Amino acid sequence: MRMHTQKIYAVKVESWGRSVRGSHTVTAPTGIVEISYKNLRLRRRGDGCAPTTHHAEGGRGFLPRSEGRGSHPEKRMTTTSGPSARSGPSEPPPEATDPRDDEEETVADDDASGLCDQAQDLAANGHLERAVELYRKAAAANPRPRVQARALLGLAVVLDRRGDLEAAREAARRALATEDPRFAPRAAHHLALSLEQNGELPEAERVWRQLLDLGEPAHRAVAHYGLARGAEERGEQGSAEEHWEAVLTLPTEQEPLDDLHAVTVTEAARDLAGRLLERGLPGAAVVVAERGLAVSDQPALRLMRAAARLEQAIADTEAIVTSAQEEPAPPDAGAFAAAVELLAGLLAMRGEPDASARVWQTGLGSQDPEAAEQIRHRLRRGFAAPPDEVEEDSPRPWWEPCLEEATATASASALADELFAVITRMHNLLAVPLVENEARPAALRQVMEEALRTPSGLVWGPDVHADFRRRLGEAMGGKDVLPEGWPEHKD
Repeated sequence: MRMHTQKIYAVKVESWGRSVRGSHTVTAPTGIVEISYKNLRLRRRGDGCAPTTHHAEGGRGFLPRSEGRGSHPEKRMTTTSGPSARSGPSEPPPEATDPRDDEEETVADDDASGLCDQAQDLAANGHLERAVELYRKAAAANPRPRVQARALLGLAVVLDRRGDLEAAREAARRALATEDPRFAPRAAHHLALSLEQNGELPEAERVWRQLLDLGEPAHRAVAHYGLARGAEERGEQGSAEEHWEAVLTLPTEQEPLDDLHAVTVTEAARDLAGRLLERGLPGAAVVVAERGLAVSDQPALRLMRAAARLEQAIADTEAIVTSAQEEPAPPDAGAFAAAVELLAGLLAMRGEPDASARVWQTGLGSQDPEAAEQIRHRLRRGFAAPPDEVEEDSPRPWWEPCLEEATATASASALADELFAVITRMHNLLAVPLVENEARPAALRQVMEEALRTPSGLVWGPDVHADFRRRLGEAMGGKDVLPEGWPEHKD
């Protein structure tokens, strides 16, 4: 029974580790990854490595097999039994031979296709040297252009995997020169990516432009994507915008896009949206991300759209806070307080805690008492005792300024970590003499003093000691009975 394989194409992606339905060799700016026609996981290769491809039947390989296998170059065994029809001694039994036994024989056109099948299987199992030999033999047979292009493209891919980049590119150029409508566009794609990854951008651009003339809509989209990246690299924004638009513009036909075209559009949308965000154009980034999502609902595109909307929210709330600062009193204290809280939170989410703290400080320092009070209330809304539940005559707990600062700077977790560490240290110091039934007064005093000094080296440590001094002084009728510098200095 003849075995057939599915088609494998090349596409651009940067999203790793997701299942994709399609038969493609997938490439990315930082490497080349491949997927089989079935739902296989993406694999990534680093720069300078050759692509690893996957056969639809479970093995590896870049090229599809022919529509039907050609005759195998191996000799065929005879299954007829009985005496020979001719007079004389019977013929010796035939033997199965390896194709390398017939290296000098002329390879027929159909046999060249069979050699490509064998080479693909060998490459799938890691026998790259032998695969190169068979691909070269198939190409040297000078078969019809379709088989010739297939052999040369397979040779280019295997040589690339083997690390022989110059020879791989030469084979791809020869495959491209056949102008075969099926394999020449793939050869151009392979060659242009190889050149681009190696920094040979002018030649890569020439090959991308050749692909524009050779390919169907999917490969034309791939070529426009490559040309857009090249124009961006050169700083030619006008040319880049034309190519970006060409990538994202879908055909007018009602038929669904093939996998190559769909992946190219979604990855180009993600790429362009990221570039627009870096340029401070979140609105345009949202539009581009949504054009990609209209083709395929990809998590990376949704995340890009969310990031763009985050930037829009920061810009809107920052405008409210800035305009309110220019007025003697905010026209709407409630809106100003809400904008301060939201802006501070968004900046902290973006990874800018210092900017977040400055926003809180700006709000708390507002000249409008009502606005400042509302902002303090929002800052303290997660505290154990909300401001409206604290008695007016009761002193403010010593730790509240620390909590406010930690909340404003998004460092509450660090403060909690310090507190738990101090409690654990004090507990250990006091527990040991208790477990050992220590009864000597001097030893117990020494342990208690050491426990009291535990928080002294922290930012909030002196506040703990000052609070105890104040409370003890109030209990002693307003008299400070502790020596200066206690508990660090006892005398």
